[in-house]
Amino acid sequence: MERLVGKSAPNFEMTACMGNGKEFKKVNLKDYAGKWLVMFFYPMDFTFVCPTEITGYSKRYEDFKKEDAELLAVSVDSQYSHQEWIKGSLGHINFPLASDLTKKVSNDFGVLIEEEGVALRGLFIIDPEGVVRYSVIHDLNVGRSVDETLRVLKALKTGGMCPVDWQEGEKLL
Repeated sequence: MERLVGKSAPNFEMTACMGNGKEFKKVNLKDYAGKWLVMFFYPMDFTFVCPTEITGYSKRYEDFKKEDAELLAVSVDSQYSHQEWIKGSLGHINFPLASDLTKKVSNDFGVLIEEEGVALRGLFIIDPEGVVRYSVIHDLNVGRSVDETLRVLKALKTGGMCPVDWQEGEKLL
């Protein structure tokens, strides 16, 4: 797999179910031009770890907005599956769930498990110019840390060199 960090993010266009569960919208990379984008892949709707991540990121949505960042969650499920999940057990969330039904976007970002037809838990931070600045890929069974995602986003935004465990307000190298 070719590295993505430091390169232009693969372009994408997907149909997304908006967080209210009532409408669908096409989303593409250009929609996020001029803003930071935290794009994260999850395996499937109606599973065990996935809703904990999605609701966790949704609860902290305003923290991301303060950093001029948008959130976009992606799985290989259809937009209709996303809609039923939001209307049912997931509830209202503050960002769209995009449908990568063709698995092209998951493949382009290097997170597709072809044998299983699902995406690993990949997370990518894309800068306002469309460059991938951070990526991390987790095993299917391990959820991500919202706090760590915010920490890395803030560190990237400094433009400086941030030492281990750097926190906002601390000195840069």
